[in-house]
Formats: sequence, structure tokens, C-alpha cells
Amino acid sequence: MTQAGGRTAPDKARQAVIAGAVCYLLWGSTPILFMALGHAGADEWEIVGQRAMWSAPWAALLVLVLGERHELWRIVRQPRTVALLALSAASVSSGWVVFVWAVNHGKNLESSLGYYINPLMNMAAGGLLFRERIDRFGLVAIALATVGVVVQTWALGHPPVVALILATTFWIYGLIRRQVDAEALAGLCVECMLIAIPGITFIAWLHQHGGGIFGHALTPSLLLMLCGPVTVAPLALFSWTARRLPFSTIGFLQFLSPTVSFVIGLSVGERLTPLAAVSFLFIWAGAIVFAYGAWRASRRVQTTGI
Repeated sequence: MTQAGGRTAPDKARQAVIAGAVCYLLWGSTPILFMALGHAGADEWEIVGQRAMWSAPWAALLVLVLGERHELWRIVRQPRTVALLALSAASVSSGWVVFVWAVNHGKNLESSLGYYINPLMNMAAGGLLFRERIDRFGLVAIALATVGVVVQTWALGHPPVVALILATTFWIYGLIRRQVDAEALAGLCVECMLIAIPGITFIAWLHQHGGGIFGHALTPSLLLMLCGPVTVAPLALFSWTARRLPFSTIGFLQFLSPTVSFVIGLSVGERLTPLAAVSFLFIWAGAIVFAYGAWRASRRVQTTGI
């Protein structure tokens, strides 16, 4: 059956899955940029402040190019919607600070644990809050990943504070964005503008007191400016995808991001103990089981139309 716009439902679902996969691959690669900035002398507060400042114009540009100006004005005239977007903006930006600190303090593996925990929260939310059905493959996947997270926590030898903060802040962000009455890009633009206010204020204060690396050398300055598009692109994809895919499917795709971060952590020499390696085997097994279950379900829909 062909729906409005000339595209079938499977075509639209495929587009959403591809967009989600690209989103998480981009997210998983961001430690490379933040570590480069850390080596150049920027701390996590300057990186996050610059990230907030440069994200707003890129988000506004997308709104203009894609013709969502009317949607943007509709949102800003609704105080409740703006308030919800302020909450989602506060949640995601607090996660930014922790994440940038973690990757520049040799904790890529621990931060990847946080983003492995987060899909479990999404899957649970899909079943408990939105009554999405999770089949036996999904349940086995959740069980395997849960074991992996527990073993990972044991391997660290201390409570995984970084991981828990990252998992919780982004879970809250995704949950709020799913409920907001706003199109993806226009809602993202409002979030970025709200985050930009404290970001610009902090950067101005920092430079007035002789701090910060922006403007002192070309390469670090360009890298700080790059934080804008690097931030907006995956957030735009996530916001668009979150309104078109079940929470459980988003949870599966989200395993891509921590896997990339995990590889980055290993490549920069972070230590992986045998026990930690076992934990990742459980997590990856869960991802494979979930993928197999999703493939079976899609084949059944194609065959029977149900």
C-alpha cells in the first residue's frame, strides 16, 4: 500500500532506521573532536559553552532551509511547549558536560557503558510507558545486556557514576522529546537557542577573565566552531527518528554509539580487563539477538502483511 507522498510504510520505516543509525554513528565519533580540543587546552566547560553557542545558528539555518519557520513561531507562542523543551535542553546539556569531561579523562570505556545502559531504559520505557510489545527476542536481548552491564560495573570496581549520569540524562531527554508537541527541527532550534543563552554568557565571562583558547590559534578555533554542526546533525536526526520509530527500536540502534566510543577508547590505550571484555560480549550478544528478532518481525510483516 502506498501512503501520502508516494512512499510505502516500509520505505518510511527504512528511512527512519537509516537516519537513526547515522545519528548514533555520528554520536559515537564525537570523542575524537572533544579529545582534540582537550589536547589543545580547552576544558569541558569551554567546550560545552562553545558547543552551545555554535549550535544555535546551525539549528536556525536548518529551520530556514527546510521551511519550518511557521512551526518555530507556533512553538514559541506555546509556553508549555517551550517549558518542556527547556527541560529537555537542560537534560541534554548536563549530559554534555559529563561526557566531555569523561572522554578527556580517559573514561571512554566507562562513558560507553552509560550509552549501553540507556537503550535498556528506552526498551523498558517502550514496554511500561507506551505499551509497546517486546517479543521473546527483545526480552532475551535485554537480559543479556543487563548481565553485561552488571559485569561491567563489577569490572570497574566502583559505582559507574559517569555511566549512570549519561544514561539517565539522555533517557530523560528522549522521553521528553517524544511527548513534546513540536516538529523535530523547530523543537531542536528552540532547545539550541535556550542552551545558547548560558553558553554565550559563560564564554563572554571566560574571555573577560583571560581564559579560553578560542581566537588564539586557527585550528583550535575552527574545531570549537565545528562543535555546532557536529552537535546539531545527530540531534536533528534523533529528534526526527524518535517521533517515527518505536522506543524499543531506538533502543537497539543506540547500541551503535557506545560501540564506536568503545573502539575509540581502546585505540587511545584505555585498559580493558578480561572481566570487562566478558561484559561487552554479553552486551553485544544482546544486540545481535535483538537485531535477529527485529529481522524476523520485518520478514513476517513483508510475508503476511501483519
